Amino acid sequence: MPIKIRTPLDKEQVQSLHAGDSVLLSGVIYTARDAAHKQMCDDYNKGIDFPFDLKGQVIYYAGPCPAKPGEIIGSCGPTTAGRMDAYTPLLLDKGLGGMLGKGARNKDVIDAIVRNGAVYFGATGGAGALIAECIKSSEVIAYPELGTEAVRKLVVEDLPCVVLVDAEGNDLYVLGQKKYRKI
Repeated sequence: MPIKIRTPLDKEQVQSLHAGDSVLLSGVIYTARDAAHKQMCDDYNKGIDFPFDLKGQVIYYAGPCPAKPGEIIGSCGPTTAGRMDAYTPLLLDKGLGGMLGKGARNKDVIDAIVRNGAVYFGATGGAGALIAECIKSSEVIAYPELGTEAVRKLVVEDLPCVVLVDAEGNDLYVLGQKKYRKI
């Protein structure tokens, strides 16, 4: 039975999650890929605020396709999280509650997840059209010049995902491989 979670995330809620848990995520999330992450961190280092309050928020590593007429958004599948690893510890240290993407994270990111009591969710790659059905609204809020990599505010309802790295640093990629090797 999937766990239903609303954003923004709170620490108690995040602490109750475990690697491998199925989650249905609802509320506001923000899209940002590598170009937006670089811009946010560069701006922050120049004294410019982040484009949204990071506290308890979730960044979805996605660059949605343009919407067809009558649609809210085009296909919106996850991108490889490792591209954001250089920027993620700073964002977590400044209050980011979670990330949603695909693929393994490096040690610095996992350490920052643990240090900040955050969570890394995974979404199924190749399911962008199905994920788009969970998106109820989409609005570009920063860096429109980046096109599909602009920061978007999405309202989502029951977006299916799984906990890949929990607040204790348990990593489903590592746990899954150990379990498989025992078979």
